[in-house]
Amino acid sequence: MTEFILVVDDNPTNLSVLTQALKSAGFKVRVAVDGESAIEQVEYDQPALILLDVQMPGIDGFETCIQLKSNPSTYDIPIIFMTALADKESKLKGLSLGAVDYITKPFEQEEVLARVNVHLKLRSLTKTLEEKNSLLYQLNEGLEQRVAERTAELKKAQIQMIQQEKLSSLGELVAGVAHEINNPISFISSNIEPAKQYVSDMTKILQLYQKHYPQPVPEIEKESDAADLEFALEDLPKILDSMKLGSERIQNISNSLRNFSRSDITTRIPVNLHEGIDSTLLILRHRMKACGNQPEIKVIKQYGNLPLVTCYPGQMNQVFMNIFANAIDVLQDSNWSSHSQSEPGMANEKETPVDQLPITNYQLPTIKICTEVIAKNNAIIRIADNGSGMTEEVKQRIFEPMFTTKTVGKGTGLGLSICRQIIEEKHGGNLSCISAPGEGTEFVIEIPLG
Repeated sequence: MTEFILVVDDNPTNLSVLTQALKSAGFKVRVAVDGESAIEQVEYDQPALILLDVQMPGIDGFETCIQLKSNPSTYDIPIIFMTALADKESKLKGLSLGAVDYITKPFEQEEVLARVNVHLKLRSLTKTLEEKNSLLYQLNEGLEQRVAERTAELKKAQIQMIQQEKLSSLGELVAGVAHEINNPISFISSNIEPAKQYVSDMTKILQLYQKHYPQPVPEIEKESDAADLEFALEDLPKILDSMKLGSERIQNISNSLRNFSRSDITTRIPVNLHEGIDSTLLILRHRMKACGNQPEIKVIKQYGNLPLVTCYPGQMNQVFMNIFANAIDVLQDSNWSSHSQSEPGMANEKETPVDQLPITNYQLPTIKICTEVIAKNNAIIRIADNGSGMTEEVKQRIFEPMFTTKTVGKGTGLGLSICRQIIEEKHGGNLSCISAPGEGTEFVIEIPLG
C-alpha cells in the first residue's frame, strides 16, 4: 500500500495550501477536517505522517493526539502539530503528548516540507533499525540454539566416548582375569577325578593291609596313630569333593566374567538376557553378603519365557551392572537393624508365596528381577529394590548426565545416563523408573526382541 501524509485542519485555505505544496513535492496526501474523522481514517489506513492542527471544533488536536498515541496500532505514527499558539507551554504540551515536531502559523511551505522530509527519513531509519534489531535478535536466538545443540551433541559424544572407553577397558580387564583364572582352574578340575581314584585305590590297599596284618610293627603303628590314619581315610574323599565344588565355583565365575565382558561395540547378536543377568549378579555376589550389622541382600528371580533377544550383550550387561550396583548401594545405606532377621516376607507369607509379594513387603534388603514378553514383541526386565526410594525431584533428574545423589568419590553421575542411552538409542527401547520415598525403586527396561 502506498504511503501518504494525512493533513488534519478545519481551515479549507490551510488544507488547500498544504495539500498543493506536499503534492508538488511528490507526496500523496489525504485530508480530514476534524479529529474524529482523522482517527477513523487512521484506523482504516495508516499514514506515514500526520500534520495535525491544534485548534479544531469537537476534539482538539491535543485530544486527537492522545487517542492516537494510546492505540497500540497507531502510537508510532509521527505527528507534527500546526497551530497559531506559539507560547512555550503549548509547544511543551504538544511534545509531551508524543508529537515529533511543532510548527507555528503562519508557516512557510519550505519549512513544512523540510520538517516533513526530516521526520519521514527518521521514521524510515527507525523502521530499518527495528527490522535489523529484530533480525539480529532472531540470529542471536538461532546462534544460542545452535550453541546449545552443539553443546548437547558434544556432551553426548563425551558420554559415548566415556561409555565406550569404560566398557572397552572393563571388558579387557575382565576378559584377561577370566583367561588367567581359566587355565589353572582347568588344570585343577581336570586332575581332581584322577586324584579321587588314586585316593580310593590307596585306601583299599591300606584297608587290605589292616585286614591281613592287624598287628603292624611298632614304627608303622606309631606313625599311623600320629597321622590319625582312620580319620584321614574318612576325611580325604570329603576334602576332594570340596575341592571339586570350589573349582566348579571358580569356573562358573570365570564363565560369568567372559560372558559379561563380551566385546560387541558394532555387532548385535541374539543372546539369552537371563545369562547376562545371572553373570552380573555372580560378579556382584560378594557385595550382597552379610557384613557386620548389614544383613545379606536377597535376590528373587521371576524369569519368564524370554526368547533370545538381538542386542549388544556387553552393553546390556553394563546396564544390568549399573542398576544392580545402584540398588546394592541404596540397600547398604538403609537401616535394617529394626527388621526381623528371618527370611524375607511378612507375617502372612505362609498364605502368600514369597515370590508373589510386592517388593515393599520384604523385611530384609531384597532385589527382585522379573522378565516377560509383552504383546508388542518387546522384552520387559523389571529390577526392583525395597530401599529408601526417591523423591519426585530426584526421580526427574536421575538420567541427567553428571547428576548424582552419592557422596563425592562414590559416583560419577554417568551410570544411569549411559544406561538410558544404551537402551533407547542403541536398542530403540525405553528405560523408566518408578519410585517414591519409603516405597523402594523399580527400573523397567523395555527393548525389542529383534
